[in-house]
Order: sequence, then structure tokens, then C-alpha cells
Amino acid sequence: AGAANQVLPAGLGAHAVTLRFLQRRGIALPRATASLALYSLVRPVARTLVLLVFLVAFPDVLRLGALLPDDRTLLLAAGAAVLALAAGTGLLVTVPALRRPALGFLRTALTDARELHTRPARVLALWGGAAATPLLQGSVIATVGFSLGLPLSWAQVVLALLVAGTAAGAVPAPGGIGPVDAALVFTMAAFGAPVGTATATVIGYRVLTVWLPLLPGALVLSALLHRKVL
Repeated sequence: AGAANQVLPAGLGAHAVTLRFLQRRGIALPRATASLALYSLVRPVARTLVLLVFLVAFPDVLRLGALLPDDRTLLLAAGAAVLALAAGTGLLVTVPALRRPALGFLRTALTDARELHTRPARVLALWGGAAATPLLQGSVIATVGFSLGLPLSWAQVVLALLVAGTAAGAVPAPGGIGPVDAALVFTMAAFGAPVGTATATVIGYRVLTVWLPLLPGALVLSALLHRKVL
């Protein structure tokens, strides 16, 4: 999934591999799609909660003044969200062929989400895993940065990743590479890191987490396709 995610934008590669795998394991398409939708919804919510926890836990250490958007930017973002919601609603209302599968998917998703949240172990796996992911990613970035002399604390590096992911996550770049990287460099620079060191940190992070695993990931993907696992 990681190898495929570097080819298609907005996580579509990983979702396609996961969906295919779930179907091969006998899970119906509506349920498999609903599980991916729930995972995709929980990730940004958990990331936002972690971001809020960091803002409360480190109010004096973290400097966000240079990162806060102005009123015009906030209005544009809100307008874009409203337009997207209106467009989706309009399609469902005006295109009957989309309405039935969309309603079926929604019913399945709500049923599965309700069932999952009655099981504490699965709640912990879903929400705990979603919250731990940015912390682990931020720790890798911080480790690379410390080896290069990055003058930021672990909390600042993790917050920089959270802010960068929130700001650039909507840009449909393959694997998030590009917009997130630029936003991460900008955020770390706003926290006081030299631009050169911040750039080298992000490059090192991408080499370790994307480019080195890419070849073995592609080989495993090819083998799974050859053996009809996917």
C-alpha cells in the first residue's frame, strides 16, 4: 500500500490496495468501503485532537503567531468547504443513480461505526492508532533533525508536522509529497529553525520513510498481485 501510495494522489493508491485486499478476503464491497471511509474520517479528527493537546500542553514553548491565517484566508477556506458540501448534496439530489448506492454506503458505514464503538479494544485500536501515527512520524523527523543540529524541541517538531499536515493535507499530491514538505519546512522555519537545516531534515525524513522502502514495497506489491492476494 505504501508503494502504491507514492503513485496516486491523496492516498488513493493505499486505499485501492487495501480495498482490493479486503475484497479478496471475502469482505463485501460496501463494508470494505465503509471501513476505509471510517479510517479516513478518524485520521484527521485524531490529528486535530492531538494538535489541540499540544497547544494546551505547551502554550509558552510553541510560537504560532506567524502561522495563523488571516481573516481572508479563513473565509476562503470556509467558502470552499461550503461549496464542496453543496456540490455533493446537489449531485445526490439531481442524479438518482448516485443516490441509492450513496444511501446504502451511508447505512453500512453508520452501522459498522456503531458496532465498532461498542468494543473497547477496537475503539483503542482505531483511535489510538490514528493518534499515534503523527506522533511516530514527528519522532522520526525530530530524530533526523537532531542528527543534523536542528535547534527545535521534540514538541516543536511534532507540532510543525501537525500544522503542516493540516494546512497542506487537502492538496492532492502523491503520498502528500510536495505540499506537506514545503509546509513542514515553512513551519519549522517559523519556529526558529534555519531554512537549510529544516530542508535537510525533511529530505532525510523522506529518504528514510519513502524512497528506501519504495523498492521492497514495490516488489512485495508485485508478488501479491502475482499470487492473486490482491
